[in-house]
Amino acid sequence: MATQHSSFEITQSLDEDPLLDAPLLPSQNLQSDIRTSFHPVPTVCIAVILLLVNIAFVALAFVAGIVCSLPPEGQCRPYIEPLDLQTVLLTAKVIMWLLQFILERYMQHHHRKARSRGYLCLYRATRHLKTLPLLVHSTGNAALLLILSTQLSFSVQRSLYVYVILGVLGLELLATLLCMSVYTVKIGKFNRAMPRPDIIEEEKLQTYPHHVNAEIGFRDGTSLDEVVEKQGDVIEYLQRHNAILSRRLLAMASQQAKH
Repeated sequence: MATQHSSFEITQSLDEDPLLDAPLLPSQNLQSDIRTSFHPVPTVCIAVILLLVNIAFVALAFVAGIVCSLPPEGQCRPYIEPLDLQTVLLTAKVIMWLLQFILERYMQHHHRKARSRGYLCLYRATRHLKTLPLLVHSTGNAALLLILSTQLSFSVQRSLYVYVILGVLGLELLATLLCMSVYTVKIGKFNRAMPRPDIIEEEKLQTYPHHVNAEIGFRDGTSLDEVVEKQGDVIEYLQRHNAILSRRLLAMASQQAKH
């Protein structure tokens, strides 16, 4: 009797639930509302522009360094007074470092947004490429500081230090060019492919086993830290995605109730 009474209460509560009497949400509208649209990573143009500025700076530095070091000495002084050539080069180098720092912060901001949208593999694949150019510029600044300190201690021909500074700038440009080229190619391919979030792509691959490759699942040689980091990223994305879906479902339910 107790079981029948409890089952009767459950049935009665279900019958009297006002939410069950509400009209069902249209599946097409629901799917179109919760489907996330693709947002490209808008860092390629800024990175290319800054790279071109860096190339122009190094080219002008080489031209100025070679021309100003040729006899007669001092032929460049009327154009840069009261500064000398080294001061001009180092000041421009500091400005380039500041621009690179701003670009790195800009790239990090947009890649965090891409990570929050579920593009976890892209975030990990470009994690070091975003920071390497700034690290290269910082290492170049340290090398220039060492050159200046050496110049204060040893009286060597001034033009020799200018050539060493130009050599540092050239090596710095080559390393930055390599990193930024790889980065722009990766981001360009990502923006053209317009993929869905990683969790959706992995579900698709698991649904069709013949498409599964070696990148899916746990592999021999995969570090535990990498697996834990990937799982943490997936959990963070799913929590954010579920919160967004809950808010949209509540908004649609309230709209249906008003009508």
